[in-house]
Amino acid sequence: MNQKRDGIGMTSARTRERLVGRLHDAGIRDERVLEAMRTVPRHLFVDEALAHRAYEDTALPIGHGQTISQPYIVARMTELLLADSPVPGATLGADRKSPADKLRVLEIGTGSGYQTAVLCAVAGEVFSVERIAPLLRAARRALQQLNYRNFRLKHADGQLGWPEYAPYHAILVTAAAPELPSGLFDQLIPAGRIVAPVGHPDRQELVVVQRGKLGEIRETIELVNFVPLLAGTTP
Repeated sequence: MNQKRDGIGMTSARTRERLVGRLHDAGIRDERVLEAMRTVPRHLFVDEALAHRAYEDTALPIGHGQTISQPYIVARMTELLLADSPVPGATLGADRKSPADKLRVLEIGTGSGYQTAVLCAVAGEVFSVERIAPLLRAARRALQQLNYRNFRLKHADGQLGWPEYAPYHAILVTAAAPELPSGLFDQLIPAGRIVAPVGHPDRQELVVVQRGKLGEIRETIELVNFVPLLAGTTP
């Protein structure tokens, strides 16, 4: 048994199970998402000094002015990404032919790598872009330690997406901008969706935006609080 991965005490499987129960009580119902939240060891994605708080339902600092998102938000965004019809009248993938294990997902903002790991557990391929090089290196180490093989990481400006591997079924953005970068929509399949926080620091909303034949369909989900989506990269 790998104790660091599996956890002991406040990072044990029993502690994770309590978190999953709280997520279910908060409205997370997709069993694929709950199982991912149960199995992905969040304590590997935070500083060792904060590992005892890893399964609290709260955001935690990871350095460089960034945070690892609250588990509820990770689960909620993943559930919205997987849902057959999170936006009324819309479907995921052309002709509903995109089961979860075939999904190609682009993540803007790798951060700690925790959301990336949850996506790896539920999707077919995950492409993730991070602008802060030290965070990307740490995330890569954690993901490799967990033996995920269905991801690619890139040090780049997330606002530009990752056109090389487009199109994607869905794009998940983990930082907030006043408006979504328009270029991201060009990297979606015709019926693809973006799950993202949108707004200014004093008011942000989690939205799902779906591409349709008649234009974009947007649904506001709930109020959230994310770090800002910044341009450029840092070494």
